[in-house]
Amino acid sequence: MQHKTVGDISNPNTYKGIYSFHKYWGKKPTESIAYFIQKYTKESDIVFDPFLGSGLISRECLSRQRRFIGIDLNPFSIEHTKLVLDLPNPDEYQQAVKDIEKIAKTRIYDSYKCENGKIASHFLWEEEILRKIWSKAERGNRKIEFEPSQFDINQFNSFSNYEVKNIRKVTFFTNSRINSKTTMSIYDLFTRRAVHNIDILIDEIKKYPKSLQRALILTLTSSSGQMSSMVFAITGRGKTKNLISDKVEVGSWVIGFWCPKLHFEINVWNCFESRTKKMHKALMETESTNYNIYDNVDKLLAAQNGATLVEGNCLNIMKLIPDKTIKLICTDPPHSDRIPYLELSEIWNSILNKKVSFEDEIIVSNAKERNKKKSSYIEDMKILISESSRILKDDGLFLLYFNARDKQSWRFMEILETNSDLCFVGAFPMEYSANSVIQDNRAGGMKTDYVLVMKHKNKDFFSENELSEIPGWINTVPKIDSIVA
Repeated sequence: MQHKTVGDISNPNTYKGIYSFHKYWGKKPTESIAYFIQKYTKESDIVFDPFLGSGLISRECLSRQRRFIGIDLNPFSIEHTKLVLDLPNPDEYQQAVKDIEKIAKTRIYDSYKCENGKIASHFLWEEEILRKIWSKAERGNRKIEFEPSQFDINQFNSFSNYEVKNIRKVTFFTNSRINSKTTMSIYDLFTRRAVHNIDILIDEIKKYPKSLQRALILTLTSSSGQMSSMVFAITGRGKTKNLISDKVEVGSWVIGFWCPKLHFEINVWNCFESRTKKMHKALMETESTNYNIYDNVDKLLAAQNGATLVEGNCLNIMKLIPDKTIKLICTDPPHSDRIPYLELSEIWNSILNKKVSFEDEIIVSNAKERNKKKSSYIEDMKILISESSRILKDDGLFLLYFNARDKQSWRFMEILETNSDLCFVGAFPMEYSANSVIQDNRAGGMKTDYVLVMKHKNKDFFSENELSEIPGWINTVPKIDSIVA
């Protein structure tokens, strides 16, 4: 595992290999995590993340012979982390894809067969009207475009009564920020033809052993956005330079549940196959490992290596961790109301057929029926800091990734002055790496988080001058005016 320096923190690499395989909102560069693991922990020390997210920190720990405890309420996060730690053999994965292709591809392709005998790759829809059909040329990457016929419309309508089998009922809330409503269902985001074909893939994926099955189903969730009706059509490219083109290009789903007026329906098999190639490439490029994953905290504490991953409310599960056990806490909790992680992950979790406990999420949500207000979020964050103080070793560090526009969202830090054995050491900006899904990409939006560094009061086990070498280091809690600048 490559050694990280202070300079790497401010110059994060683009995500590569298995780290880039699946999109997860707010995924952070690993350079700062790796640096602190190397410098402030030793082999067999325990690193703890109560908001696991994409779980990349787990691999950074175990590859450096540290133990790891990770908690997340989001079932997707647990499954993704298990994938990161328990990668299937590339050849076995590739063979599984070939076997699935033999059974599923023809059935899926039949649903996209057009009157002219061609297999459609893309359907361009303008609301309920089918405007164009694309298919792949027999050679090269060129596409063939043609007008739809009544046959093609009838083919689509033949799935109008299809009812999903393998995807659990999706839960939506009324949240204007991500364009969701309680009345929505899976059929508002996917055509019934797409759902039918996803069912075919899941039927085949379920036949494989757990590790391989996990990789295949996460390949499906990773490609599901492109299978949906949320893939927008890009038109008018070049209008700012008066070079307007009538060319229509394919966009992608990024965040929220918007089904644009002009959108694509894309061949489900092609989406899946494209993602399997990226997964196989990632497996070939990623070092093979055999990490121990324990099913509870006690087993991890009794071992000298490995990780334990726990799905649930971190405030409850942290109570199971003994006092002064953890050497480094490094975590990236939901930043007030910036990203509604569970609500956005609901499509993935429904495909995984995992239940979600929305009521336990520590977040501020724009969905009124969830009653997730800022005041309760702040109190929960205070409890998090208090519990972290209890389980952190005397010579341990607590790294909290955070940023928010309003002063109220920062009020949980007040506990350091009133009811915690932790003190604030300083902070530094953590830029997003290239190729990431930035949490706020609007004009003037925040382009960094801050890493807030805390330790036990009156425990001087390192020189703060070491940390001041980190670019952008400050000794005070970031001020709001500097946050939005």
